[in-house]
Amino acid sequence: MPVYARADLAFERGEGAYLQSSEGDWYLDFGCGIAVTSLGHAHPRLVEALGEQARKVWHVSNLYRIPAGERLARRLVERTFAERVFFCNSGVEANEAGLKLVRKYHDATGNPGRWRVITCTNAFHGRSLSTIAAGGNQKHLEGFAPQVEGFDHVAFNNMNELRNAITDETAAILVEPVQGEGGIKPAHLDYLRALREVCDEYGLLLFFDEIQCGMGRTGKLFAHEWADITPDLMSVAKGIGSGFPMGALLATEKAAQGMTAGTHGTTFGGNPLAMAVGNAVMDEMLRDGFLDGVDRVGRTLWQRLQDLAARYPRVIEEVRGAGLMLGLKCVGSNADLVAELRRRRLLTVPGGDNVVRLLPPLIIGEAEVDEALDKLDRACAALSGGAA
Repeated sequence: MPVYARADLAFERGEGAYLQSSEGDWYLDFGCGIAVTSLGHAHPRLVEALGEQARKVWHVSNLYRIPAGERLARRLVERTFAERVFFCNSGVEANEAGLKLVRKYHDATGNPGRWRVITCTNAFHGRSLSTIAAGGNQKHLEGFAPQVEGFDHVAFNNMNELRNAITDETAAILVEPVQGEGGIKPAHLDYLRALREVCDEYGLLLFFDEIQCGMGRTGKLFAHEWADITPDLMSVAKGIGSGFPMGALLATEKAAQGMTAGTHGTTFGGNPLAMAVGNAVMDEMLRDGFLDGVDRVGRTLWQRLQDLAARYPRVIEEVRGAGLMLGLKCVGSNADLVAELRRRRLLTVPGGDNVVRLLPPLIIGEAEVDEALDKLDRACAALSGGAA
């Protein structure tokens, strides 16, 4: 179906931070399949893990135990606030599971009238009927009426609006700690702390969507850790499988108390192939110094992008983001900068609010930063008529 506005470009192989096109040209990948290939392309540990599992068993269903899934769940629990994990295949499935958990929790605790969820404007939570309603983007909602009920939208980073939106029917607050599709907008750390406080005050569940900003992307395993608070549930996907389709919903025991046998399920979620890859990803991300390296390279890239923006004010209005989840708000069309960079063989991702997203693999170093900045400099010079 013609639902994608694809570039006329195809890739045959990848290696680390690079992709080779069918024409034989190498591109520096600062898009990562939209923040997915967190460990780059053809990572040897992931290739080995997937190949080894593929020679054993691919699929058995959740009618049986999957030891590798139990191991991965334990590892996620050990490194997070969570006590329960549900594995699925994608971010939207993780969010759907979370929305069901929210309603089931309040039903199980004697408050079935609490079912509405407060979300933020410019959010993105997926493409199902309920998650496009949660996001509230009119472009995504057009043609899919009637809109799924149950979501109240407030301005991002605005606690006054949020408090005013709470009613007797409110069940949870759903927020991205860093808005991705909405234009790489980080939540203020005090805002995240205030969300925790208001949820505790009103008996609401705090639901973080870390599908794009999680799994090391900001320099910590999960972005909310920068605020030193924890949610009650969290959706994860993209980087957790570094390209293998995989998602997860993490929750506390208390929040998940209504999710008993038969209340939810999935055919493919948590299958042996996905779990082999997920454990290999965790092996790498939990290595000593890995996340510190992401933070260090992210700070270097941030500073150099600030310098670039200062040199080209007619092209770049603002630099946003955290870690290796960065955005360039453009003065002209962001599509022009994306195309100009692609001509110079640097892959980026357009985003909302006229932003170009830079989402490189978490394995990049100074050499890839140097190369990317050279390409960015040339692209900005071309768009500004050749003068800084």
